[in-house]
Amino acid sequence: MDFAARNRMSIKLWPPSQSTRLMLVERMTTNLTTPSILSRKYGLLSKEEAEEDAKQIEVVAFATANQHFEKEPDGDGSSAVQLYAKESSKLMLEVVRRGPRTKEDGELVVSEKAKVSHENIFDISGGRRAFIDAGEAEELLKSLREPGNKYTKICFSNRSFGLDAARVAEPILSSLKDQLTEVDLSDFIAGRPETEALEVMYIFSSALEGCELRYLNLSNNALGEKGVRAFGGLLKSQSHLEELYLMNDGISEEAARAVCELIPSTERLRVLQFHNNMTGDEGAIAISELVKNSPVLEDFRCSSTRVDSEGGVALAEALGTCTHLKKLDLRDNMFGVEAGVALSNAISVFANLTEVYLSYLNLEDEGAIALANALKESAPSLEVLEMAGNDITVDAVPALVACIAVKQFLTKLNLAENELKDEGAILIAKVLEDGHDQLNEVDLSTNSIRRAGARCLAQSVVSKPGLKLLNINGNFISDEGVDEVKKMFKSSPDVLGPMDENDPEGEDYDEEAEEESADNEEQLEFKLKGLDIKHDA
Repeated sequence: MDFAARNRMSIKLWPPSQSTRLMLVERMTTNLTTPSILSRKYGLLSKEEAEEDAKQIEVVAFATANQHFEKEPDGDGSSAVQLYAKESSKLMLEVVRRGPRTKEDGELVVSEKAKVSHENIFDISGGRRAFIDAGEAEELLKSLREPGNKYTKICFSNRSFGLDAARVAEPILSSLKDQLTEVDLSDFIAGRPETEALEVMYIFSSALEGCELRYLNLSNNALGEKGVRAFGGLLKSQSHLEELYLMNDGISEEAARAVCELIPSTERLRVLQFHNNMTGDEGAIAISELVKNSPVLEDFRCSSTRVDSEGGVALAEALGTCTHLKKLDLRDNMFGVEAGVALSNAISVFANLTEVYLSYLNLEDEGAIALANALKESAPSLEVLEMAGNDITVDAVPALVACIAVKQFLTKLNLAENELKDEGAILIAKVLEDGHDQLNEVDLSTNSIRRAGARCLAQSVVSKPGLKLLNINGNFISDEGVDEVKKMFKSSPDVLGPMDENDPEGEDYDEEAEEESADNEEQLEFKLKGLDIKHDA
């Protein structure tokens, strides 16, 4: 085989697909609207502003990475992907430090919240991500030594502390024990050998032990059980925690048990996040005890944690005690139908729920129907509903439609990567026509939808005043159907997502099916009228 042929067969990582680019924008939007020490210092962005910033960041990062890729076209694109992620991260930090913006006399200015003096926040996370030695630590932390300083919140994220630097920090942090309330030690031992990293953790834990913290972030440190226990002194002394972040920390079954064992009380805990760990069923069962003992929990995230049915059921039952829950994110686990049904029982008590992320949980129709029925009777102010990638078919659509109908505060609806087809798409489109004026994003991509379903969806949302994205890519829409939809959005083309991954000749495609689907709209509308749907007054 010649070189050209081998090159054609090689895997190309660049450029990313449109769906991947949209996913990055979504993740950045979520990160920009998640409370942190930095957001407390500079102000928290609104969803709308964060989304706009995320889109701009992605465009700039893509252009930078693409320019890099073009200079080495024979590569596999891996270096371009790394640069894409690096640029996105760097630009996100710049946006966070800029803070929220408001329009005043036609000009963008820093909001009043961001103008407030923040002399109580000490933050060294800016600048390049790097190792620091003892000398640099002395220089970076010198203001913490000043007598009478008012620092109550510290952020050491994005800098890697070795033993020498940790020993410099130890007496400084010990002197601040009585005044610190928020500590961010996320990503502060990157690249260190395990033995050194564990010793650094012990040093910081000992120095901070006894602080009465309300916020603690130990994310991105590959803790595992050893790391959790290295922070044992600090964790054991915390009885007033309100926010705890342990994301991307290698939280295994043993580590999860250690967390539960070490934290003395979670009675005040409002935020608990375990995203992107290897927790598994047994770990989830341990975490469920923590959840069960957190009566005022408002924000719970246990996404991408390898939790199967048994652990999902345990978490669902524990969540039933959290009547104050506002945000629930369980995406990307292996719950299955049984855990989905168990979760539906818990959801019935969530009167304050505004965001629910239940994508990629293997719910199937039975689990989706149970959850839709439960949500219909609870969460009156629901703003975000995500159930993508759950093998949901048109059989579950009546329950979904009945739920959507009474959720007039919805801003985002994501049912991507299911099997709703034209019938499901048209039923959903019909219910979205009435009200739902706050809707800004609808995603029914990859649902085997054809021309008729696409046309109905476009017609139902094109006039929504706040609409920012309709994503119906990855379907079986004919070229004529694509042209029709684009014509509907000719006055707002940026609102319509990319249509380049539609396959007008899908595997079950035939012209008669296309024509029959188009002719059935009136029949589907009739079916819709027969559903048990009541709008809030």
